[in-house]
Amino acid sequence: RGVSVMRPLRILTWHVHGSYLYYLTQSRHHFYLPVKPGHPEGYGGRLGGLPWSDNVHDVPAEAVREQEFDCVLFQSRKNYQDDQYEILSAAQRQLPRLYLEHDPPQEHPTNTCHPVDDANVLLVHVTPFNALMWDSRRTPTCVIEHGVMVPDVRYTGELDRGLVVVNGLRSRGRRLGADVFERVQQQVPLDLVGMGTNDGGLGEIPHLQLPAFQSRYRFFFNPIRYTSLGLAVCEAMMVGMPIVGLATTEMATVVENGVSGYVDTDIDRLVAVMQRLLHDPAEAHRLGEGARRCAEARFNIQRFTRDWDAAFALVTGTEERQRASTPPTLVRGRA
Repeated sequence: RGVSVMRPLRILTWHVHGSYLYYLTQSRHHFYLPVKPGHPEGYGGRLGGLPWSDNVHDVPAEAVREQEFDCVLFQSRKNYQDDQYEILSAAQRQLPRLYLEHDPPQEHPTNTCHPVDDANVLLVHVTPFNALMWDSRRTPTCVIEHGVMVPDVRYTGELDRGLVVVNGLRSRGRRLGADVFERVQQQVPLDLVGMGTNDGGLGEIPHLQLPAFQSRYRFFFNPIRYTSLGLAVCEAMMVGMPIVGLATTEMATVVENGVSGYVDTDIDRLVAVMQRLLHDPAEAHRLGEGARRCAEARFNIQRFTRDWDAAFALVTGTEERQRASTPPTLVRGRA
């Protein structure tokens, strides 16, 4: 018992978040990514400097109608509201469908209706917080928390500095905590990396080089007020970095104070914690070990892949024998 007998599926999806797509494709299913010249939004295919496996295939957007798929996985409003009508045939639009929602609602935190309102689409949230906040109406929902690979490096923490990993921090403003970062940086030595961070930061670090790069920093600081749980946080935890951040969204359940790092809504208290970690490397190492243990239990790639298999099996009706560790409550609502 516990061995999956699910056959590999042919899944159409779009390149929306490169790192997430990389982890999603760590399975035996075949993923087909539509591409267009110039790589406009969603049509980048196997881009991003990631070591894509042979189960990830680029398909010219104009050739998608000629392909056969088992299901369609939307990852953005644009995919759902526009792209499917542009590149899919009428028959393909009737295939089993899933919508992967990467974010919490941005219009209003509790009263925003999700753009999908369809009893025949499975809405996949990436955190319990996101599922709590969205009004998903009649759409059946499930939560599949992140899964990340275990890197071949471990935390050393010899640099007396903290690291922030956020793409486009300054241009994305208060929601991503640009002002929080600037305030803390006046009192704590911090480095910023990510796409679009050349102005005031160190620029982008290639995904495969990030674990070794960040492992030398004393702690990981997450200044974000309101967004989904970042893969960067999970990846830092898997390296063994202590995490400091705002106790908002799913961060409040991911980081346990005094065990894997510290979260709070009082920035001054966070500054005090960061300063203490700079002066106490042993405490930083202890918290980092706690973060790594949490990540290995909660964000391991095997659990992630099993949960996605269960979701794909549900919508396609594909035979699958679940492992005992797969949560029986994967699907919530009116599935």
